[in-house]
Amino acid sequence: MGTSPPERLGRYELLARLDAGGMAETWRGRLLGEAGVRRPVLIKKVLPEHAHDERFVQMFISEARISASLSHGNIAQVLDFGQVDGAYFLAMELVEGQPLHRIHQRMRKRGLEAFPIPQALFICMEVCRGLHYAHTLTDARGAPLDIVHRDISPDNVLVGYEGQVKLIDFGIAKARALRTFNTEPGVVRGKYLYFSPEQARGEPVDARTDVWAMGVLLYELLCGRLPFQGSDYVVMRQLQEGGFPLPRELRPELSLELENVICSALTLDKEARCASAGVLADALSRALYTATPRFSPRSVEWLVQSLFEEEVRKQGPKVDIPPAFLEELSGGRLAPAINTARQPPMVSAPVSARVDAETAPVGRSRETRRWPWLAAIAGLVGAGVAFSVIPSEPEAVVAPMPSTMVPTRTEASATVEQGGKAGGPVKSGPRTVAEAAAPPSPPERSPLDREFEALVEEGRRVMTGSRYKSAEASFRKALALKPGATEVKELLGIALVNGFESEGAFREAAKLLQEAVRENPESARAWLSLGMALQSIGKNAEAATAYRKYLLLQPDGASAKEVRSILGAIGK
Repeated sequence: MGTSPPERLGRYELLARLDAGGMAETWRGRLLGEAGVRRPVLIKKVLPEHAHDERFVQMFISEARISASLSHGNIAQVLDFGQVDGAYFLAMELVEGQPLHRIHQRMRKRGLEAFPIPQALFICMEVCRGLHYAHTLTDARGAPLDIVHRDISPDNVLVGYEGQVKLIDFGIAKARALRTFNTEPGVVRGKYLYFSPEQARGEPVDARTDVWAMGVLLYELLCGRLPFQGSDYVVMRQLQEGGFPLPRELRPELSLELENVICSALTLDKEARCASAGVLADALSRALYTATPRFSPRSVEWLVQSLFEEEVRKQGPKVDIPPAFLEELSGGRLAPAINTARQPPMVSAPVSARVDAETAPVGRSRETRRWPWLAAIAGLVGAGVAFSVIPSEPEAVVAPMPSTMVPTRTEASATVEQGGKAGGPVKSGPRTVAEAAAPPSPPERSPLDREFEALVEEGRRVMTGSRYKSAEASFRKALALKPGATEVKELLGIALVNGFESEGAFREAAKLLQEAVRENPESARAWLSLGMALQSIGKNAEAATAYRKYLLLQPDGASAKEVRSILGAIGK
């Protein structure tokens, strides 16, 4: 049976389909030039069913305009853009190699959780150089184009079989010169695991958002895991608090200097973050050549070829890897297997990643369709605000313990003769000066009281360390002992809001906090937490009422400005 001829797209042949996404597909292709000239290319073509989607086509055109303006050795070059029979396409430089995520997958199959340190630094350094070029690009009049990639991830970094490093897909990049195609306010695009805090909040982004994503990528390659892990709503919360295991907790052989470089890129406050991709590239270069002054970029080529030897041979290049490199790689000395299951202490990155104590819990629905609300409410913690059971606002002091736990002065001083029962006949007769001056002795607490207090204290303690599941367990046990304890209802509700387990948890939190504010309507902390819980389950009108109660109690409180912004965002 004969082989069917390649599909044609204008002056290009489509040889093999490589991938198909929701809106476009990519092909290995070949340019058919004059005089028999042939050049391999990558074709990105809009799928036929979306060819009439005007908004998507405009975004595709914006990608072509941005990408075609970029000419740098670490950015895959766009060679052509056009339309054939109603089908829009991009012709791009074809890089024979693999994306970083596939390289990492292949390494894990070899038992290597993390990249070799020198190769990881070199790859990230090269990406940073391409980014810095794009960030600083100007138009013909010298005005900055303000290009931001906004989707830095292992999928969009290619490493060639000959060691070249290329950044691809500026499809969601943003440039002021293309105002028509800007993302609408509040719309979040990209891969949430690599979002910067400001990007997760739906705020305007700049080059420092790409610096953050490079910090995440660097952390992942060196530590074998992401700094922030979990479902979307869990990661979004972590992004506002900044707590993650320090790199050297996971990989002790990393230098302190390199750890500081990573943390500088992962600083919550973008004003305090590493200033630019160029600065980050220079820092990585210093770390690389200080530790390995004889580093050869060819070792990146050897790494990829050793992992994809069969694929490389199909492309034709000779596989020639030094035996010493293979020995080190197979022995795990280049990239040791890291125990990512180990749970080191959660720490905060330097500078702004250290959060202030505050009484504001943060609640979000896990459904991505509610991200526009997330963008508004996340501002509450974006300025370094995080929950703490140690209240920082005067009215947020916890409700007093039941009277059975805190004896009155009269009860304490009424030493009884018969059975030691309060209310019995008080011992009469003159008292010495020492007896009169001595502080009254409180009556002995019952075992139930002691157990209750211990559970509440334990819940408080673990909640200050963000261990909300453990706090929830302690508060539930305490509430089982004393179902009417207002303070514990409030604390359990807050733990549930911060735990982000499910919508059911948010509903339970709302019920508990509603009971708490009925019994103690002066607790601003409870009203604020109730607003978060209600908004998390879509009850915006009721949430607005709770937020307004908070503002009545604390019009100038630490969270007042953010709460007013939330009220404005939900139109209440």
